[in-house]
Amino acid sequence: MTAAATLPRTRLEEFLAEMLLIRRFEEKVEERFRAGDLAGFLHADIGQEAVAVGVCRALEDGDTIASTHRAHGHVIAMGTPPGEVMAELYGKVEGCSHGYGGSMHLYDVARGVLGANAVVGGGLPSAVGTALAFQLRRQPHVAVAFFGDGATNIGTFHESMNMAQLWRLPVVFVCENNRWSESTPQSQHQPIRDLTQRAVAFGMHAAHVDGQDVEAVHFAAVEALEHARSGRGPVLLVCETERLTGHYMGDAQVYRDKDELRMLRETRDPVTLLRKRLALDDERWAELDAEAQRLVDESLAFALAGADHEPSDALKFIYAEERA
Repeated sequence: MTAAATLPRTRLEEFLAEMLLIRRFEEKVEERFRAGDLAGFLHADIGQEAVAVGVCRALEDGDTIASTHRAHGHVIAMGTPPGEVMAELYGKVEGCSHGYGGSMHLYDVARGVLGANAVVGGGLPSAVGTALAFQLRRQPHVAVAFFGDGATNIGTFHESMNMAQLWRLPVVFVCENNRWSESTPQSQHQPIRDLTQRAVAFGMHAAHVDGQDVEAVHFAAVEALEHARSGRGPVLLVCETERLTGHYMGDAQVYRDKDELRMLRETRDPVTLLRKRLALDDERWAELDAEAQRLVDESLAFALAGADHEPSDALKFIYAEERA
């Protein structure tokens, strides 16, 4: 990307609208969780929206993603209607995984979402396998794996990186580095700070970008995808981002300095940063916000009107054989 490269204002406003939609969606999910409507663990994407939008808007038809436990933003950015995501959180038949997956197992294969994964780093091997299939079929597609900084410490990360580079597969590894690894500061679990150095051992191309700048993320993703798509091998893209909420909804964050978190919310919120850059007046901001809220309200209404499963549905899609 050249220093002069920039996206048209209309494109940036589209990015802002989508980031705002994800933000309002997550806020509504948290509201319903605290009201007791939603059970289980839910992980909000608040603060990391620029990575989801910047990367997913760079993908082409036929490209795929494998996501993490923090998947709502990725899936919405891939084009899954918010109503189908909300319905999945409510366990409804109309959900994107037909009510069988929940928050941490969002699938929408038709739109390129090959699953969120509750296992740390679980999407990396899936992306490598998908990229291998693209290569063997001579299809011009790229598989993307999203994961957090903590996943770079586990075996499947290194195995996936090694295999992808060995076979020069069309895959882009996107590290959302919020430096927390759930609730442990990076200084206590990683011997290096520059995670692009993880690629050195594999001879893999790597790039580093400010994950709070959606335009920078987008351009970095475009370059990484072009590198992988052209047959030059995989790319590790490290996005330095900020998790402006707890690891999960209800997380008291006792491990985190509250003043630092307050400062990050004031200075590193990707939605606020893009609004300031575009110098949106209050009227235009209100229009974008109202539209995002309308879509979220409609998604909730769609979910609440959805169908519950029959008890017998619990036995569907079970392939294990019981032996006497």
